[in-house]
Amino acid sequence: MNAPHSTPLLSPARPLSVELAQLRDAFAGRAATLREVVAVLAGRAYELLMILFVLPFLLPVSLPGLSTPLGLAVAVIAAQLALGRLPWLPRWLLDKQLPPEFLTKVVAVTEGMVRILERVLRPRWLAVTGARWLCGVHLTVVLVAALLLALPLPIPFTNTLPGWTILLVAAGLMERDGLVVLAGYVAMVATAVLFFAVGEAIRESLSVVWHWVAR
Repeated sequence: MNAPHSTPLLSPARPLSVELAQLRDAFAGRAATLREVVAVLAGRAYELLMILFVLPFLLPVSLPGLSTPLGLAVAVIAAQLALGRLPWLPRWLLDKQLPPEFLTKVVAVTEGMVRILERVLRPRWLAVTGARWLCGVHLTVVLVAALLLALPLPIPFTNTLPGWTILLVAAGLMERDGLVVLAGYVAMVATAVLFFAVGEAIRESLSVVWHWVAR
């Protein structure tokens, strides 16, 4: 385990679209493990890893079996960054294998959104990202969203809204864009409303079943 460090939030040297293109070319036509992906991105911003791991969930499509490991990976990174530690991932997560052509498909589907995000991001509202304790608060929001993402719920948008929350907050921190970070909070509110509604629906369903069984 790494010792605690006070690690600043660093911006990547190259645009996100270039980083994604490198990953696409590195793993074209074959499966990859999270360990290999992390190795390719070694030395870059940890926020970039979180963004990469949530890109598959930005559209309301089914990705069975991936939300839990990728959500947990984001949660581990966010928790350690919030505590001022250099992030590490447990071996069982690092050895998780992504499907063949996974990164190629992710880049193809999300390339347009990534380019729009690159045009929008710029340093502004610096007070929102200027204090270390505030960054810790933002990363705690990412942690909560990642844990919700990790829940294996086959319900539309239960992956999409947490994914957008993580994307916006992580990208805002990476580029010191306070406005985008706050947009992530809006996505988090929508996420909370959705999961509250899902929870209420499940509770009502269980109540109906209980009354039917108890009759």
